[in-house]
Amino acid sequence: MLRAFRDDAELARERMRARGSRHPFGAGEHLTDLTQQSFAPFPFVPPVRTGAFGPVYEVRDYHLRPGGLPATLAGWRRALPARHRVDPLTVVMYALDGPDRIVQIWPFESLDERVALRRTLYTDGVWPPPAPRTTSSKPPRPSPGPPRSHR
Repeated sequence: MLRAFRDDAELARERMRARGSRHPFGAGEHLTDLTQQSFAPFPFVPPVRTGAFGPVYEVRDYHLRPGGLPATLAGWRRALPARHRVDPLTVVMYALDGPDRIVQIWPFESLDERVALRRTLYTDGVWPPPAPRTTSSKPPRPSPGPPRSHR
């Protein structure tokens, strides 16, 4: 779930509310665990668009070397405009707590579309920016319900 907050105080209140709730986000009966992580979007990416996208999403999680965020931001600043023209991302964010890492979320019509786009972007030298220390990728599908939105 993506959620924006006005400030750190609102973020802290919401984290405490969710931790104290038996039904956080109205989904308590479906949860066996709750992990909350805080991120900030890269300063140069477009705001998250609301609406129905996907239905396939790729969530990529990159763990960075200590002090690697400035170089990562610079690489993304250079590479993202060309990639975004072909394949708009939902968001790329850096961690505000925990290990140094970034998370990016991309919507696709299908896994086949994802494979074809990545192959083309890689072959054309458009993507990826320089690689971080470790990566993981997950293709979750959105849960049923209203389209993705944020405040």
